[in-house]
Amino acid sequence: MPSTEERLSPEQPPSARTTPAEAEAETGTGTATGSGTGTETGTGTGTGTGKETTTGTGSETSTRTATKVPTPRPRGRRRALLGLFCAALMALHSLVPNTALNLGSLFQTVLPWTGLAVPLLLALAAVRRSRLAAVAVLAPALVWATLFGPDLIDKRSTEAPGPTGLTVLGHNVDEANPDPAGTARALARADADVLALVELSERSTPVYARELAATHPHHVVLGGVGLWSRHRLTAVAEVEIMPWTRALRATAETPEGPVAVYAAHLASVRVSGAGFTTARRNEAARKLAAALRAEAAPRVVVLGDFNGTYQDAALAPVTSQLRSAQREAGKGFGFTYPAAFPVVRIDDVLVKGVTPLASWTLPATGSDHRPVAARLRF
Repeated sequence: MPSTEERLSPEQPPSARTTPAEAEAETGTGTATGSGTGTETGTGTGTGTGKETTTGTGSETSTRTATKVPTPRPRGRRRALLGLFCAALMALHSLVPNTALNLGSLFQTVLPWTGLAVPLLLALAAVRRSRLAAVAVLAPALVWATLFGPDLIDKRSTEAPGPTGLTVLGHNVDEANPDPAGTARALARADADVLALVELSERSTPVYARELAATHPHHVVLGGVGLWSRHRLTAVAEVEIMPWTRALRATAETPEGPVAVYAAHLASVRVSGAGFTTARRNEAARKLAAALRAEAAPRVVVLGDFNGTYQDAALAPVTSQLRSAQREAGKGFGFTYPAAFPVVRIDDVLVKGVTPLASWTLPATGSDHRPVAARLRF
């Protein structure tokens, strides 16, 4: 049986002379395991030559709750959507229906004023400090500029009508006008060849006839509408657009040839709790349109109070056949009503077969409307 010295002889390697526990103490191995919502396992190994070894084993359990951080939304999204809605409403104004309270006609009447939405939307974007909302304002601004930018350009020509031209003037003189004589003198100074006056009364008609006799020797009056002209008037006829006379047609025999001239006063509209009441006006427009379609003269001029704007889709039966002198050869919007502070253009000069050279709005008279005039070339 070998002795203790033989079993621990120097020929044996050091590892053979140590017990497994001692070898582990010298090597030093530790393992830690933690468990929780997630499980983490770590293993570390270290080797040292020290005689003292400390071995520790522990288990840790931890619970972690994950919190999802929301993605921040850009500021002013609602204001940006409002800007896009305004742009769409402007661009598609002709599609706004008249089925409820005639809102389509009402909106189209004040359509130029929708441009005020642009600075308002900019102010809202500034308050919110939203770049998105500020950029979205470009949409209504571009639509408005497309619709009305050309109206702001001065398209009036300094060219005189010459031997082949005509200057015309239309005016709702207001049957309650306190100074028809002063109004007549102002119209005479405008130097127009043909005057179309509507809303004449039994009291005021003789006054206009007297005051305009020197400058416009030819005139005709039917009901509340009349024409005064420097040229002879022929083929005078009532245009039946309402139960009582509100329109007439005559031929002005100018040196350059005949011109069919219409004086028209469509039915009034009202804004009330029932909405924008336009049914009678729309019916009058359809009847006037029928008369214009039957017109044989190549040159046609229609003057008067349409109680609606050129943009009003309800007046399309008339406006689709004619061109607005103001839009073609004017400057600005040419608002005519109310005279003290005009906000809409419901009085106009519409033409066919002639070229407008200039169109303008005259200063206020004793009427609640302002006169409109146009210089035309044949």
